[in-house]
Amino acid sequence: MLIDSHAHLDAPYFHNKLPLVLRRAREAGVTKIITIGVTPSSTKNGMKIATTHPSVHVAAGYHPHWAKGSDPDRLAEARRLAGLPATVALGEIGLDYHHFHSPKQDQIRLFRKMLEIAVEVHLPIIIHDRKAHADVYTILSEYRSKLVGGIIHCFSGDWKLARKYLDWDFFLSIPGTVTYSGRSDLREVAHKTPLNRLLLETDAPHLTPAPKQGKKNEPAFVRYTAQEVARIRGITFEEVAAATTQNVLQAFGLGE
Repeated sequence: MLIDSHAHLDAPYFHNKLPLVLRRAREAGVTKIITIGVTPSSTKNGMKIATTHPSVHVAAGYHPHWAKGSDPDRLAEARRLAGLPATVALGEIGLDYHHFHSPKQDQIRLFRKMLEIAVEVHLPIIIHDRKAHADVYTILSEYRSKLVGGIIHCFSGDWKLARKYLDWDFFLSIPGTVTYSGRSDLREVAHKTPLNRLLLETDAPHLTPAPKQGKKNEPAFVRYTAQEVARIRGITFEEVAAATTQNVLQAFGLGE
């Protein structure tokens, strides 16, 4: 039993093949998937998917790539979606200093606004942090005491940064890149992080694990990430699956 804690099921790649993709996920032992909104319209698409597929849960997010277009109407819609009963988390939100699809100040403004919404609706946050470690940590520090919990999606920092978030009782989410050669930093984090603080994710259709390179990523492939984490830690696949499943239920308040 596995859970993919972060996928983008509303991505164009999945539009005509979602039933087949979800069937393959079930056959691979993936019992739940958290589909992540990146704009208000993306969140609404995720909610439509979740309505017809009980194994799918939705997070309401506003990705930094689209920060420039986050006008008052879209922010109001983001707040409305965050408050709906179907929403299990607020994310993904954060900063991206790699692509800079939106200017830095627009990203920071949106990040703060979404954190304020998370505090208001009492939802855990899912953080996107690409080459923005210092600013993400500093801004989160300002809100930390008011937040109900957090997940660092696709963790890309070193062990020193990981320990800071673990001190906050945040979860660290390990993507398929842990299977890539040359990712000793991520392997160290996967090895040293307490098992009760680890999540597994695909970020599908992105970041395909090494054994499936050449294909688009999908939730079924989270098995390869689990297998690699088990190898790194010297424990069984079943132990990793059981622990990370329980961690997702706790992180998102899903119960059992």
